[in-house]
Amino acid sequence: MAAGIIWGFAGINILRIGILAYRQNWSVRNALISLAVFAVFRAMVFGKLVKKHTARIMNYTEEKQFILKFFDVKSFCIMAFMMSFGIGIRMSGIWPDSWIAVFYTGLGTALFLAGTGFISRYIKVHSLGRRSAAAEM
Repeated sequence: MAAGIIWGFAGINILRIGILAYRQNWSVRNALISLAVFAVFRAMVFGKLVKKHTARIMNYTEEKQFILKFFDVKSFCIMAFMMSFGIGIRMSGIWPDSWIAVFYTGLGTALFLAGTGFISRYIKVHSLGRRSAAAEM
């Protein structure tokens, strides 16, 4: 559940930045690019991330875990890099608002859906039971 809330919140924040940047940058071309960014991140990054970390979490033997244990150290490092890179890009003005709009909208949507993926898996585990849910995932 913690992973879902954190990723969902991050996704909403990034999506909000992208949507705000879209105000002066809306076009069909930009929307298609956002869709492509979403598809790449969903398929190649966050879809795999949700499966990998859910499987790892399901293998814990203790029922209750430390809240930050939903990621391993490598994943926290990747998250820190992504946040620093994103903030640095926006603060430096290297990318024009049109690129912030298309990239952040696609990325934010993929992040938000990763959060909902974690939450739906959490709900499934708690409604079906740990062993039944693990067999389905």
